[in-house]
Amino acid sequence: MGQATPPAGPELRRPTLRDVAAHAGVSFKTVSRVVNAEPGVSAAMAERVRRAIEELDFRPNAGASSLRRSGGRTASIGLLLEDVANPYSAVVQRAVEDAATPRGVLVFSGSLDEDPARERELVRAFAARRVDGLLLVPASADQGYLEREVRAGTAIVCVDREARGLPVDSVITTNATGAAEGVRHLAAAGHRRIAYLGDLAGIQTARQRHQGYRDALGRLGLPVDESLVVHDLRDALIADGAVTRLLDRPDPPTALFAAQNLVTIGAVRALRRLGLERAVAVVGFDDFPTADLLDPGVTVVAQDPAAMGRLAAELLFRRIAGDPAPPAAHVVPTRLVRRGSGEIPPPPP
Repeated sequence: MGQATPPAGPELRRPTLRDVAAHAGVSFKTVSRVVNAEPGVSAAMAERVRRAIEELDFRPNAGASSLRRSGGRTASIGLLLEDVANPYSAVVQRAVEDAATPRGVLVFSGSLDEDPARERELVRAFAARRVDGLLLVPASADQGYLEREVRAGTAIVCVDREARGLPVDSVITTNATGAAEGVRHLAAAGHRRIAYLGDLAGIQTARQRHQGYRDALGRLGLPVDESLVVHDLRDALIADGAVTRLLDRPDPPTALFAAQNLVTIGAVRALRRLGLERAVAVVGFDDFPTADLLDPGVTVVAQDPAAMGRLAAELLFRRIAGDPAPPAAHVVPTRLVRRGSGEIPPPPP
């Protein structure tokens, strides 16, 4: 069987199952069985078909083949993240892909940018492609609109935040207790004026981390100075500006608790620009690349996004396979990583 030559003509057309059958010298039904992993084909015959597929560079029509699969499965899932460019989201995505690839499952992903309309738009787009399941970092206040997709057989697991109005599995972390641990760590170094730098106040995880900050101060007998609490810091540049303004006060904070990785990056940039990186303590929630390479290294309350992504994918594939267990929230704990910035003491009185 020689090397196939592309069909002549002004346009190259994609080879079909019939082209593969003719090239391999077998029936159409035999090729169909091999492509769809059905029994009834000898090993030698299957090898002939696979060799023809490779020589013709045949690519099965996933949409058409899914109609013939058991239960109409498409061997694809959708992954809706906050922002695929964020280091946290990137690690989650890679973990999901690592779980999907050995199963022969394709992962479609997209960024929600904390936009409820974008969430619904991407859900509709992925559902129209008949994905077998969705992994979702909720951006909207209510996921009840997804009930129709669940009834239609689409498995759904939420990551980082729990769904509202929809009983599905979720994989979350210890946001409040992790934030409280970070604040207690700063207080143990002697700090009493600890600023809070938060993400969008409407985000579920941001509210939990802010509550952890407040709870920790309350248990330590320290008042919450609302003038040291800054919300809605969406990126490093905005956080940089907020920290600059806080430190320009006549009574600046001696420590910063940054409740999201991009916010932490902005805070560190401001401190380095002002020459205060060894004078003002910082603890960030979420780790980020190079945090351990800075001088001083950045102390963080680290999530485990790889473990969260793996667990979320495993739960989703179990649901796709028909697991009837009641939905549950699965918690992956945070841990405090000491690197230097969170251990800086306050200046002497």
